[in-house]
Amino acid sequence: MITIDAAGMHYKELNRLIREGIANGVKKFFLENVNGQYYIGDGIKGDDVVININGIPGNDLGAFMDGPTLIVNNNAQDNIGNTMNAGKIIIKGDAGDVVGYGMRGGRIYILGNAGYRVGIHMKGYNEQLPVIIIGGKIGSFFAEYMAGGVIVLLGLGLEDYDELDSDYFASGMHGGTIYLRKKIDFSKYSKEAELYEADEKDMDFLKKYLTDYADSFNIQAEEIYKKPFYKIVPSSARPYAHLYTSA
Repeated sequence: MITIDAAGMHYKELNRLIREGIANGVKKFFLENVNGQYYIGDGIKGDDVVININGIPGNDLGAFMDGPTLIVNNNAQDNIGNTMNAGKIIIKGDAGDVVGYGMRGGRIYILGNAGYRVGIHMKGYNEQLPVIIIGGKIGSFFAEYMAGGVIVLLGLGLEDYDELDSDYFASGMHGGTIYLRKKIDFSKYSKEAELYEADEKDMDFLKKYLTDYADSFNIQAEEIYKKPFYKIVPSSARPYAHLYTSA
């Protein structure tokens, strides 16, 4: 275990120290006074590596990451988990824009809200299943061009269904599944995706992830299940084929 005081430190130096530590067998890191340093955790490997971050990390946290766990005890900025392969990112506050862009595996858990373009171009890779769970609400272009994986939008503490609404919701979605803890009026969104009430099989599938999410933030899983879940899926295996082929 090592502690690194990142106050005033250039992001290149901080990331060099982390990589050197991993190369020398360090499994647990505590980063103190982080203030906008980019690329923390990018491309690193190791299922048993845990990086605790006190402060607010900069853009591209955990990009291309392949196994470690990052725990942010605050808010985080944009591009979290960009093209992430495996591992877990836990945000104990709000997250910025473009969470999980092109994400291919692993899990991103956000206690609070997330910004615009969450999960765009998200996809599974081989047997990997990327999962994003958001405790609050989201901005526009949510799940834009989503091609695979799972996004769960909980809306914890929100009483108004409209608060889960956003412009261009699931625009261009052609794969994967979105689960919502509250029903929304989906009729004004994509005509190539459909909303259904989640069934018992869906809830059995979600249980593992929701339990892990609750444990990550020390909240009661039972609170999450107090309201029904709904799911959004593409209407067919190739929902946009008609746009490119003639009758």
